[in-house]
Amino acid sequence: QVQLVESGGGLVQPGGSLRLSCAASRSIFSIATMGWYRQAPGNERELVAALTSHGSTNYVDSVKGRFTISGDNAKDTVYLQMNSLKPEDTAVYYCNAGVYCASGVCDTWGQGTQVTVSS
Repeated sequence: QVQLVESGGGLVQPGGSLRLSCAASRSIFSIATMGWYRQAPGNERELVAALTSHGSTNYVDSVKGRFTISGDNAKDTVYLQMNSLKPEDTAVYYCNAGVYCASGVCDTWGQGTQVTVSS
């Protein structure tokens, strides 16, 4: 079991930057994958970026070159650095942890943080 708390969302102008943080209640080193998802009104939740326990990363095509996911094992925190933000990045961003469990890997979600990109 792990609890996740996101922070860092807000209102930013197009072209600006934000850094989201996801603090876990236990060591992220032992978590299979950690990721950031987003959901805009009327849309399905989509994977934005993921980080595995081996350090591998993957990104949705629309954010490649602009967003960077990283982890700090000492702080049990995962970050999403978002640069060159666009209005279409506006959404609620959710932190996700894929935790090893009896049935394989079980998902845990944070409460979400709003990101609004607007002039």
